[in-house]
Amino acid sequence: MDMRLSGKKVLITGASQGIGAGLAAAFAQEGCHLTLVARSAEKLRALADGLVARHGTPVRVLSLDMTQAGSVHRIVDEAGDIEILVNNAGSIPGGNLWEVDESRWREGWALKVMGYIDMTRAFYALMRGCGRGVILNNIGNGGENFDFDYVAGTTGNAALMAFTRAVGGKSLRDGIRVVGVNPGPVATERIEKIFKSRAQAQFGDETRSGELLAKLPLGRAATVQEIADLFVFLASPRSAYTSGVIFTVDGGLSSARSIT
Repeated sequence: MDMRLSGKKVLITGASQGIGAGLAAAFAQEGCHLTLVARSAEKLRALADGLVARHGTPVRVLSLDMTQAGSVHRIVDEAGDIEILVNNAGSIPGGNLWEVDESRWREGWALKVMGYIDMTRAFYALMRGCGRGVILNNIGNGGENFDFDYVAGTTGNAALMAFTRAVGGKSLRDGIRVVGVNPGPVATERIEKIFKSRAQAQFGDETRSGELLAKLPLGRAATVQEIADLFVFLASPRSAYTSGVIFTVDGGLSSARSIT
């Protein structure tokens, strides 16, 4: 299916690894012109070189720390012409209310929660001037499954869900679509570390993380490709009537609430 995205200018934050790198590959395959943002210049350059070699699509890279003052303005200066923004940067620490202290909580929210909000504020204004644009927020199903042991993340994700719905509910009046995606566990290095940590806490042995993964739908985490493909569709004109909603991709985990 032709997603009619060839030549579209796409900016992806947190693009150097995990889901972000998968998103970059998926949009490059569609012929999009990419701007990739992350802290690691080395990882970005390696990813960009590979994408150019495989797909021949233009790729700009911008290495910076998005928690630093002025970072959003710098991104706007470098890539204010983009048509599709994918907010993906950030990893909020796991732990309960006492394990995540004030500084770690604020640090996690500075990038993922406030970072998404600041980027949306800046690029929405530019897109409104053009009368078109798409903003996609990679959030996480913790915003639906409230988790005592992931309290900073579950609270931050819930806030981003509300933010996405609030802005996206009226954004089509300006020709802009704002949509959220809530992945469940995805087969990335980060999820591997999380499941090892939980296996250590539960069994006293991190090598038993596979027993926890086996309890997931289909006995596995989602693949990065399964998540990236949805982002591509939502960014495309084939999803032109979609805004102010959240799409959850977790194999049914968020819906499998039952007293039996």
